[in-house]
Amino acid sequence: MKRERVVIIGSGPAGMTAALYTARAQLKPIVIVGNQFGGQAAITHEIENYPGFVDPISGPELAEHMKAQSERFGAEYVWDSVSGVDFSERPFKVETLNGETFLADSVIIGIGADPRKLGVPGEAEYTGFGVSYCGTCDGFFFRGKEVIVVGGGDSAFEEAAFLTKFATKVTIMYRKGEEDLRAGAALQKRVFNNEKINVLYHHTVNEVKAGETGAVSAATVTNHETGETYDFKTDGVFIFIGHIPNSKVFGDQLATDESGYLLTDERHRTNIEGVFAAGEIQDPIWRQVATSVGQGTAAAMSAIHWLEENEDDLQPLEPENVEEPA
Repeated sequence: MKRERVVIIGSGPAGMTAALYTARAQLKPIVIVGNQFGGQAAITHEIENYPGFVDPISGPELAEHMKAQSERFGAEYVWDSVSGVDFSERPFKVETLNGETFLADSVIIGIGADPRKLGVPGEAEYTGFGVSYCGTCDGFFFRGKEVIVVGGGDSAFEEAAFLTKFATKVTIMYRKGEEDLRAGAALQKRVFNNEKINVLYHHTVNEVKAGETGAVSAATVTNHETGETYDFKTDGVFIFIGHIPNSKVFGDQLATDESGYLLTDERHRTNIEGVFAAGEIQDPIWRQVATSVGQGTAAAMSAIHWLEENEDDLQPLEPENVEEPA
C-alpha cells in the first residue's frame, strides 16, 4: 500500500480543482474518479455560465480541460470508486471497488450529490436534451419554449420562477395537493402571482418522450384526481425533487446534517482533523460549477496549510513518492 500526502475522493469540479492546487503544491495528489468522471457538470450538454469561456463549452469538454490542467502539475487519476474508508487513525485508509487500498495523510472529499430521479422511461435517455436538474444552468436554452417543472418544494418554485425569464410558459406538476406544498409562503406568493406559471396538482410524470429531432417533445402524465393519463406537450422537463448526497460510504465517521450532507467549517474542515470536503457533498444550496470550483480551492488550501503545520508529525513518504532534487 502506497502512502500519499493527499487523496481526493471524486472528480467533479471541486475535486479536480483541489487536485490542481495540491498538485501545484507538489503534493502529487491521487484522485479517485468515482462512477461519474466530471461529476454532474459532465452530463450537462452546454455550460454558458462558467467565467472565462465566451462561447458555450460542453460539460465533458470542461471536465477534460480540468483533468489535463491538474495532470500537468502531477495529479494522478485512478479510474475506480471508493468502497470504504477508515478515518479512525492516521494514515487514513481509502479502499476502492477494485481492491486497492490507499494510505493518506489527508483526504479531500468532493464526491458530490446526485439529483433525485423520477425513475421514469426517457428520463435518463434525454438528460441534456430537454431533461434537466438545473434551471440556472440550462434555462437559457429554453428561450421562447414551454417547460414542465416537477416538484413542490423551495427548489422547484425558485427554479420555476427563474425559468420564466426564458420560457413562455412554465407548468409546475406536483404529486400532492396545494395544502401539501413544501415551498415557503413567500415563494408560493411569487409563483402564484406570475402569469407565466401554472400549477397542476395531483399530477405525476410517467414518461418523457422525444420528437424527431431527438429533443423532448412531450411527457406522459397522470391526473390522480380524475385518473386520466395523457401526453402533455412540452419542450423540457425540469426535475426538482431533492438531492441525495453521496455520503453513505463514510458511515457514521463524519458529521452530517439530517439530509446526509457533510458538515464543514469556514475552512472546509470536517469533524475529523485532516479530512476536508468541498462541492455538493457539503453544499445543499448553490450547486454550481463556479461555486464548487471555489470550494475546491478553499479545501485544497486548507489541506496544504494543515500538512505544512503538521509536517513534523507525518511519516516520510516512500522513496518513489518523493521528488528527487534537480
